[in-house]
Amino acid sequence: MTKLPVDGPFDYLAPDGGVSVGDYVRVPIGPRSVVGVVWDKGGNKPLDRNKVRAIESRIDVPPMHSVFMKFLERAAGYNLASVNAMLRLTRLPESNEALPTRLTFRLSGTSPKRMTAPRARVIEALEQAGARGLAAASLQERAETTASVISGLRKQGVIVADAVPSSYRLPKLNVKARKTRLNAEQRDVSRQFVARAQQATYQTVLLKGVPGAGKTEVYLEAVAATIRSGRQVLVLLPEIALTVQFLERVAERFGSPPLQWHSGITKARKKRVWTLVGSGRAQLVVGARSALFLPFTDLGLIVVDEEHDRSFKQSEGVIYHARDMAVLRGSMSGSLVILSSATPSLESWINARDGKYGRLDMVTRYGSAAAPVVDTIDMRSESLPRGRWISRVLAGEIQLRLRRHQQSLLFLNRRGFAPLTICRACGHQISCSECDVTLTEHRFVRELQCHQCGLSTAVPETCPHCDVAGKLAPIGPGVERLAEEVASLFPDAKLEVLSSDLVSAGDQLRERIGSITSGDVDIVVGTQIIAKGHNFPHLSLAAVIDADMGLQGADIRAAEHCFQLIRQVAGRSGRIDLEGVALLQTWQPEHPIMQAIVSGDDEKFWTTEAAEREIAGIPPFGQYVGIVVSGSDIDAVRTLSMEMARLSGPLDGIGAELFGPAPAPIMRIRGRVRFRLLIKAERSMAVQAATASWLGQFKIPGSIRLTVDVDPHDFL
Repeated sequence: MTKLPVDGPFDYLAPDGGVSVGDYVRVPIGPRSVVGVVWDKGGNKPLDRNKVRAIESRIDVPPMHSVFMKFLERAAGYNLASVNAMLRLTRLPESNEALPTRLTFRLSGTSPKRMTAPRARVIEALEQAGARGLAAASLQERAETTASVISGLRKQGVIVADAVPSSYRLPKLNVKARKTRLNAEQRDVSRQFVARAQQATYQTVLLKGVPGAGKTEVYLEAVAATIRSGRQVLVLLPEIALTVQFLERVAERFGSPPLQWHSGITKARKKRVWTLVGSGRAQLVVGARSALFLPFTDLGLIVVDEEHDRSFKQSEGVIYHARDMAVLRGSMSGSLVILSSATPSLESWINARDGKYGRLDMVTRYGSAAAPVVDTIDMRSESLPRGRWISRVLAGEIQLRLRRHQQSLLFLNRRGFAPLTICRACGHQISCSECDVTLTEHRFVRELQCHQCGLSTAVPETCPHCDVAGKLAPIGPGVERLAEEVASLFPDAKLEVLSSDLVSAGDQLRERIGSITSGDVDIVVGTQIIAKGHNFPHLSLAAVIDADMGLQGADIRAAEHCFQLIRQVAGRSGRIDLEGVALLQTWQPEHPIMQAIVSGDDEKFWTTEAAEREIAGIPPFGQYVGIVVSGSDIDAVRTLSMEMARLSGPLDGIGAELFGPAPAPIMRIRGRVRFRLLIKAERSMAVQAATASWLGQFKIPGSIRLTVDVDPHDFL
C-alpha cells in the first residue's frame, strides 16, 4: 500500500457489480492509482456524487477476513498507529497480475435468489466436483454456460473463488510422519498441547523448557493436531538463521517443508505465499515477525519460538512487539498461542504466574544429555598480555576439547574486529559523520562501518584529525579480532566465524551450520547468530568472552537480557551425549546474575527481578510509552519537544508522569538530532487514549518526525 499524506478512510463510489467489505480494490488518490481495502460500506452518509471518485477495479484475490480486519484495528489502537500504517504491513496485492493464478470455484451452501437452468448446471457441476472445486474454464465447459452466469452466482455468494497459483503445486504435510520417539516428559506435555489445540478456543501457554529438552518436537505435535483439524498454523522465529535447522526438522516430521516468510525470500515467492495463505490453502507458515500480518483465514495455532528474543520487537515504521501482537491475534482468532523459551521474558513469566497464561515445563534434556556444568573465570586473577582476551583457563579447556576431537564455541556479542579506532598520537576517535557513534573496524573487508546508519569507509592510512601515519590503533575486541587470536593460539584447529555481517542467510549459512553439525569444525567464534536454536552434537564447551557486557547501560531490561543471552549460550554445550561445560569470563563473578546462571536457579532470578521492578513500578508492573522527536534542525526539534512537555494536560488527567525532553543517548542518527520523552503510567491507566489525545494537540512540521513506541525496549 502506498504511504498517503493523510491517514484514515476515504469515500469512493462502488464500481459496476459492486464490492464487499474486505475486497482489495484499486482506487485513484490524486494523480496516482493505489491499492486499498473496502473497510465499510459508508452507511447513509450524504455524499456529493459529483465530487466522489469511483473505485477503478476490484482485485481478484480472496477478500480480507473480517477477523483480520478487526485485529488490524486493535493493533493500531494499542500501538498508537493508524490503520493505514498497519495495512502497509500486510503487503497488499499490487494488481490482478500479482501472481499467475487460476480461480477455483466451490459451493458455499447458499441458494441463489432466483434459480435458472444455467445456474442449476453450475451448481450441479460443482456438486459433482466435490471439495476440490473447478477452475473457471472447466466450470464454464462442464456447465455449458458463460462467465457472466458464474460471476452473478459469485456476487450472490452462492459460489466462492479460491485464487490458486497456476504454476505451483502445494505439497500436503503428512501429520502422521513423525519418526522421533518422544520421551515420557515430551509425551505428557505434547498430549496436553494436542488437547488444547483440539478445543479450538483461545489460550496462551508458556512452554518453558531447558535447552535440549525437545520443545520443538513437542509443539510440532500441536502443529500436527491443528492441521488435522483443518486450521492454519503460524510459527514465528526471531532470526532467519534459525530457520536452517528448523526447516529440516519440520520436513523430517511432516515429509515436506513448510512455506517460509522472511526478508530472505524472493518477491515472487512472497506473492505465492501471500496468495496461498489468503486462500486458506497454506497449512503451515514459518516466518519472521512480519509473517504475523499475513491474511490467514482460519488461524488455529500460533507458536512464538524463543519468545523472549529482542528481535521480535519491530523498531522502525510501525513499532510493535510480535509476541504481544501474536497473543492479540490469537485471542481474536480463537487460536492456541504457544510461547516457547528456555529463558522466558519476565512479561510472560508474570502472566503465567498470575494465571493469565497457562504454563508447561520441561526440565529434562532429551536422551542421555545432561545439563552443562556452568562456572565463572575470574578475570581479575588473570594476567593477560595486551591485546589478548582468551584466559589461560579457557585456552586449556579448548586444548582439551581439541585432543578429544570435540568442539568449542566462543561467544562475543560484538560484530567486526574492534568497536573503536583511536589515534595514539592525538587521541582522536574515528566516528560516523552522520551519527554520534564511533565506527567499528571490519578487518575482513578492510572497512570502518557505522552500526547505526550503515555508512562505510576504507580504513585510513593516517589519522583524519592530525594526519599522522602509523598511529591508528583498534581498541577492544570484536568476533573478527577474537578469531584472529584463536587462529594464533590454535593454528591447527579448523575455525568457523559466524556473524550476521559475515554470512548471509540461505545456502551459505546452511552450509556453514552443516559443517559445524557434522563435526568438520573444531572451534566456532560467533555472535548472537550462533547463540540460540542450534543443535551441535559435537560441541562440549561454550564460553562467553565478555560476560559483563550486558550488565552495563540504562536499559530497564539489562539484567533480564544478560541472563537470557548467557543461559542460551551455555545451553549450546553437551546437547547429545557429551558432558557439557559452560565458562563465563567475568570481572564480577560475585554479581547476582552470574551467581544465578551458575546455580541454575532460574525461578529465583525471575522472582527477584520481578520484585525489584514491581517496587519501581516499571514494566511489566507499569506502562511506558517512549516518544522520539527528530529532525535536522536542533532548534526546531528542541522547541517542539519543550512545547510537548509543557502541554501535558491529557496525561496529567489520568495521573501519568511525563519525563523529558532530554537529548537521546545517541543524539544524532543519520544526520537527524533526537530528543526523547517518556510517559510512565500505572497498569490500570488508559495510557493509549491519553497519549493520543496529548499528541493530537500538536501540528508536526514536515521536517520533524515523531516516533511513538508503546512498551519500549530500546532507550537509545
